[in-house]
Amino acid sequence: MSRTVLQINPDHLQTIFAHAERTYPEECCGLLLGQVEPQASASQTETHRLVEVWATENTWNAEAEAEMRAIAPETATHPLTKDRRYWIDPKEMLEAQRYARSKNLDIVGIYHSHTDHAAVPSECDRLCAWPHYSYLIVSVQQGNAQDVLSWRLDEKRQFQSEEILTVAPASP
Repeated sequence: MSRTVLQINPDHLQTIFAHAERTYPEECCGLLLGQVEPQASASQTETHRLVEVWATENTWNAEAEAEMRAIAPETATHPLTKDRRYWIDPKEMLEAQRYARSKNLDIVGIYHSHTDHAAVPSECDRLCAWPHYSYLIVSVQQGNAQDVLSWRLDEKRQFQSEEILTVAPASP
């Protein structure tokens, strides 16, 4: 897998941290809107440049749980609740995609929080992940955002760490 970077500014991180703290003890979730700066060759870096954070509601419910159990039957022994899972309503994904296209942007990733757990993807996260997206995870311990890591699926559908490059906001 080639090197990938999620480029983000401190305001975006603060927005995501505030969302994660506000929804604690449930997981928060949202979309990362931006642009992909593709690599020119296999040895170069692909960058996901974040332009806007699109906060969503965690709509985890019985229907989402049924879909998850169909995808990952092994999760049947674990309680699947909003404090351990998130679900973005497909209608909201479509709305965000339309908005992003109107601004010449794409959905470049998804963020969510892990409550009282590390910012490391779960098996459930891996099974539901889509290739080519950045997955930003915020660890929220006792209601306070503590750590943030980004991940990307490789060719074998395993998460690999993705560099987070914090940059100053662009001038208007």
